[in-house]
Amino acid sequence: MRAARARIPFAVLQRGITDAVSVSSITPVKEIARIAGWNGMKNPKSRKLLSDLKRIFTEYNDLPGLYLSEEYAKFMNGPHELMFVHIREPREIEKFLSAVHCRKFTLLVKRNGGAGRPMGNDSDDGVEGYAYDRVYINNEPMDLLENSFMSFLRDMLGESD
Repeated sequence: MRAARARIPFAVLQRGITDAVSVSSITPVKEIARIAGWNGMKNPKSRKLLSDLKRIFTEYNDLPGLYLSEEYAKFMNGPHELMFVHIREPREIEKFLSAVHCRKFTLLVKRNGGAGRPMGNDSDDGVEGYAYDRVYINNEPMDLLENSFMSFLRDMLGESD
């Protein structure tokens, strides 16, 4: 589980982990928001829109949870060995963890100096309200980030270089 304000771009992860898949609980909500006119930009107003829509759909029919369940089933029946699941809300993290039956870790990726400021929506503002298994401080320049994160990830997974 990874939740973060300062994200590691998935392209970096893909270069270092070729047998991984990444999914986000916000994906089906983004699709609905695009149909309703959201232009894909991430600013405080649109982040609040996505957060509010996610809450509404979670309460209505658990659309984000159903999406993650489907993606987890594909993962378990597919070729990938590692799945990154992006969930920001502590309650939703717990719900997902209790529903899956495999080795799992929670991970918060954050940047020093970027945390603690209110973002104006429940999803971002509550992201640090969970007791994560590990925290990765992302303060590396992009050219050093891949090696730093891959070393961290190998350590977390119990692998050696």
